[in-house]
Amino acid sequence: MIRNSEEAAIRVVQITDTHLFREPGANLLKLNTQDSFEKVIELIQAKEDAIDVILATGDIAQDASVEAYMRFAQAMQDFDAPFYWIPGNHDRRRVMQEIEMYKSAFGGSAQFANWQIILLDSSVSGEVHGLLGAAELKRLVTNLEASAKNPEIEHCIVCLHHNPVPGSAQWMEGIGLQNDSEFLALIDKYPHVRAVVYGHIHQELDFVRNNVRYFCTPSTCIQFKPKVEDFTLDNVNPAYRWFDLLPNGEIRSAIERVTGYEFEVDHSSTGY
Repeated sequence: MIRNSEEAAIRVVQITDTHLFREPGANLLKLNTQDSFEKVIELIQAKEDAIDVILATGDIAQDASVEAYMRFAQAMQDFDAPFYWIPGNHDRRRVMQEIEMYKSAFGGSAQFANWQIILLDSSVSGEVHGLLGAAELKRLVTNLEASAKNPEIEHCIVCLHHNPVPGSAQWMEGIGLQNDSEFLALIDKYPHVRAVVYGHIHQELDFVRNNVRYFCTPSTCIQFKPKVEDFTLDNVNPAYRWFDLLPNGEIRSAIERVTGYEFEVDHSSTGY
């Protein structure tokens, strides 16, 4: 497809940290997560005329309920694009995998034109922090080695839930990817990796490390204030992120926030 350029681009939409509940009326720190999720979906429908793939990067459910996953997946049916999801710390991989009609969403990797997308499971049962186990690290290496030798694949992005670099607030210390050094060392070995994409810390980040772009995307519900010592909610609205992946390896990206709507959150909260 052509988007403001003579070059064909793969349009990717990232949705993350929806924190849906079994009951649609349930709130997270006073915010109804179903309502905010639906507002983001409406925004995507208004802004995006052609999507190639949707990436849901974890914490899809707050309570790991089948009902929450089903509502998320059913909302994805409004788009003429495949979607892939990975678990976050609030999710349960087993529950997600057992939803028969959406098993293809747990694909693990996918190729679009000369790009490969690799999705990793960094969740640790019962823990807030993340870890890429031996099997996931092996799968990452296997995919990167294969794509490096495949003449049809020139560029790669790697997705996970947990932040592989420290968060920008002091209270976030210890909640990110525990074996971050091991992961980053692997990423550094493969020059065709163009980006690492994640969620978890509910804020917008876009920076370059060792020639690789790192993207963190805001939640579709509550947002965490950056550069603070203690847990603090931000005043910015929910959002999603889009990417254009160009054939030459260039990535264009921005977030789109919900506007014209005021969300009530509990700013007195010390955690969730």
